Amino acid sequence: MTLLVFLIVLGILIIVHEWGHFIAARLLGIRVEKFSIGFGKKLVSRVSQGTEFIVAAIPLGGYVKLAGDERAECTGSADEFFSHPVWHRALVIVMGPLINCVFAYLCFVFLFSVTGYPILGNQIGDVMPDYPAAQAGLEPGDIVLEIDGQVVTHWADIQTAVFNSEGQKLDFIVERSGQRLELDDLKPVYETFDGAQGRQSFPVVGIKPKLKKYGLLRSLREAGSELTSIMVLTAKTLYRVATGAESAQDKLAGPIRIFDVIRDATAMGFAYIVFIMAVISANLAFFNLLPVPVLDGGHLFFLAFEAIRGRPLSEKVEEGFLKVGMSLLICLALFVFYNDIVQVGWAEKMTHFFGRFFQ
Repeated sequence: MTLLVFLIVLGILIIVHEWGHFIAARLLGIRVEKFSIGFGKKLVSRVSQGTEFIVAAIPLGGYVKLAGDERAECTGSADEFFSHPVWHRALVIVMGPLINCVFAYLCFVFLFSVTGYPILGNQIGDVMPDYPAAQAGLEPGDIVLEIDGQVVTHWADIQTAVFNSEGQKLDFIVERSGQRLELDDLKPVYETFDGAQGRQSFPVVGIKPKLKKYGLLRSLREAGSELTSIMVLTAKTLYRVATGAESAQDKLAGPIRIFDVIRDATAMGFAYIVFIMAVISANLAFFNLLPVPVLDGGHLFFLAFEAIRGRPLSEKVEEGFLKVGMSLLICLALFVFYNDIVQVGWAEKMTHFFGRFFQ
């Protein structure tokens, strides 16, 4: 189930981004030759209105192939990418990240107005029956102040305390209706989940965060505020990583750790899956707009230079920039993939496994 949800979430995000490029090109009269979900070997393909729609074997991205989107290929036909003015080409490029932002915004509106928006503070929103939390007397609305003497301010603090308990009893101090209560008979139970390392058991107590729910008009405002907050937080985090203030190992995650995040969201319910999907979509928009060659932001940089200069860079210079950008992306992808392997414990297991052959 987790794998299915992971593939669905990934597929939706790829389609949303590439559809932005696709629909802008179509509306501006640029012929779209291919619309691919995934890379590598074709699994399924169908041609409709001159476009080949493809589902490929490696579902870690996608692409839209436009007619004449390489200057060497452009014949001057009116339906080719490089036959159109700069602002047309810029609109086609920017629509991918823009639609990602729109999609994230609509997800947030849905959460605030329909399912409720997860508030990852220290207030309990729901207590699951027949779990340790209910048996110990925790109630919806309780504010968790301390666990085993450690101050709690965020939902992550609660998750960390439960995870590190190793099934031993925990002392909860909560605030309920202005009163301070101590619950010292809360022993987590182990449940099995499918994760990046296979089936694993984790301690749980059976509580969920509080959900905020508003009317439509306020939801529209709150969704805009939340999207802005996430984009600003992403920018600040990236700056801190770039300057060395925060560790890239902790802040940069790839498909393996995203799989684990989606696993946790799947266990908590539909609202949390939508929340994770919205956050990833907003982050995709931000990273795609970075002025790095190969990314959408890099292409926009080239177009801005062309608009100011009155003519594009030479093909040789642009190709050089693209090669540098591709090299940087490959290095980043390898780092993120390796970091994921280390963080989920695969590296240690592989070292132990192969070490037996050299003893």
